[in-house]
Amino acid sequence: MSSAPRLRLFASTALALALSGCMVGPNFIAPRAAVPAAYTGTGNLPYVSGDAVDPQWWNSFNDPELTQLEAQAVAQNLDLQIATQHLLEAEAQAKIAGAVLYPNLGGNASYTYEAPSRKGVFDALGGGAELPASDIAPLDIYQYGLQSMFDVDLWGKNRRAVEAAVAAAASSQEARRAALLNVETQVATTYIQLRGAQTVLNITQQNLASANQLVNLTVERQQAGLTTALDVATARASAAQIASQLPTLTAQQDALLNQLGLLLGELPGNLPPALSASAPVPLTPPTVPVGLPADLLRQRPDVREAEADLHEQTAEVGVAVAQFFPDLSLSGSISLQALQLKNLNEFAAITYALGPTLTIPLFEGGQLHGQLELRKAQQKEAAIGYAKTVLTAFSQVDTSLSAYTQDHATMDALNTETQQSQIALGLAEDQYKQGLVDYLTVLNAQQSYLGAQQAQAQATEKLGTDLVALYQALGGGWQTVYPTAG
Repeated sequence: MSSAPRLRLFASTALALALSGCMVGPNFIAPRAAVPAAYTGTGNLPYVSGDAVDPQWWNSFNDPELTQLEAQAVAQNLDLQIATQHLLEAEAQAKIAGAVLYPNLGGNASYTYEAPSRKGVFDALGGGAELPASDIAPLDIYQYGLQSMFDVDLWGKNRRAVEAAVAAAASSQEARRAALLNVETQVATTYIQLRGAQTVLNITQQNLASANQLVNLTVERQQAGLTTALDVATARASAAQIASQLPTLTAQQDALLNQLGLLLGELPGNLPPALSASAPVPLTPPTVPVGLPADLLRQRPDVREAEADLHEQTAEVGVAVAQFFPDLSLSGSISLQALQLKNLNEFAAITYALGPTLTIPLFEGGQLHGQLELRKAQQKEAAIGYAKTVLTAFSQVDTSLSAYTQDHATMDALNTETQQSQIALGLAEDQYKQGLVDYLTVLNAQQSYLGAQQAQAQATEKLGTDLVALYQALGGGWQTVYPTAG
């Protein structure tokens, strides 16, 4: 058979075997989790609705500074940049794994100065034994050509490996989305906590100013013989106690600014000046859209990541099963070889080789069985991990909904307490000036009002951070603001 028909036969055989090859091992089937008809208690919650979750949920706080911070964090956060590189690495690994599905083709060129053996090629040609060793001179051998090899992949081992690599890349993509959502929630939470700390700091400073005014008033009354030194000492002690809170509150504000700088990939000194200026805690919207439970599994990046992990481990089981079956590879080469460089381009200088290689596992000491058991255990672990992730998702949503609802009840009570404490303090101060009550009454009213104001500010902060936690539990935030890998 001439070389051309042999090459055609080789190519057609490889193509037929590749197309007819099967894929052993289990095929991945997307898991179906039990989904409740509604989130617990949402039918009785006046602050939530069943509308779709807003992917850009931070806009619901109606705070331009927060919106700007979110955009800056997406562009500059270092954790997101690391997650992006992890994704690029996983995609490169998938590309590497996919290369095995195609024949490889390489070129070669060589020069060899060789002394032939009389028992080698010359003997095969029938003249080696009669030639004395001195008559067999070393040879110059020039050669260049092409060689190729192709793994037929009869049982789908390579295709399962590619499937696993692609699933791993998908898992890395979802991990990056989860990192993005985490950064967005950290930015919003830290910003709200910063505004809360600034509000409490302002309240404390205002109360300190009022306390100092009361100190002056008690001194004047003492000088007028209307009160004793005890009231003066008590008023000064109360003012000092309020003043002692300021350093801690200032340090808390600075720590939150530093945390924002880290999230934004900026040094604290490079943060926008507006962050250092006091501003109120952003208010939550009247109603929060939470969507339907059936949407949660598509929205949560961690659930999507767990599904991709299960897909990867299922494909790895297929790779382990295929190891038990024979491997067939086809190789071929064609070259030009001559003893003189000038003859390399002649047709008579062509040499070629074609042939299949069949590898059959006969004994491996239990390695293949152990590998299969390992992959099956990892697949089962991934399935359990997926179930746990789904359960965690619904649990976090219900917990966040409950917390957010109770925050509103707390706010209602604290609003009333603050209003009444302010009225009580005003009445106590008036009655003290008239000499109707002692300073202890004013002191108690002052402390109650300060405590109520601080608690109200902290509750407003908690209402905002709990809403952020609810948005994170719902899996919103990566769908429309998603940095491009690169």
